[in-house]
Amino acid sequence: MKAYFDHEKLNVYQVSLAFNEWVGGLLPLVKAKAAAKDQLDRSATSIPLNIAEGNGKFSKRDRGRLFDIARGSALEAAASLDVLVSRKLTTSGPLKELDYDFATGTAFMREEVDYSSSFEHEQEQEKESE
Repeated sequence: MKAYFDHEKLNVYQVSLAFNEWVGGLLPLVKAKAAAKDQLDRSATSIPLNIAEGNGKFSKRDRGRLFDIARGSALEAAASLDVLVSRKLTTSGPLKELDYDFATGTAFMREEVDYSSSFEHEQEQEKESE
């Protein structure tokens, strides 16, 4: 896939798209109407949207805030998966297909921590240059 925007070059963005593709395959398998199913759809969608928006911000504060929201959405999606399994609306079987720990939550956390570290490093460099 050719990248036209900077956010498309981010590994965490690509992982979030892969996760959304996986969620898109899981949602039709959950036949019951459940709040956790709808929340999984919304939170999974929110992840790449906030990554893209955050990456386009020039203000480091705005950028960091949106990356934090994306990370929160990843954890929310992981919790939604846990709720679906605990209510027996889906089995943990599909979750084993994922290459990420804790139903992908920690994969996003790792990416965000790396990003945060990079963000903090940039702030330190700016302070030193002042």
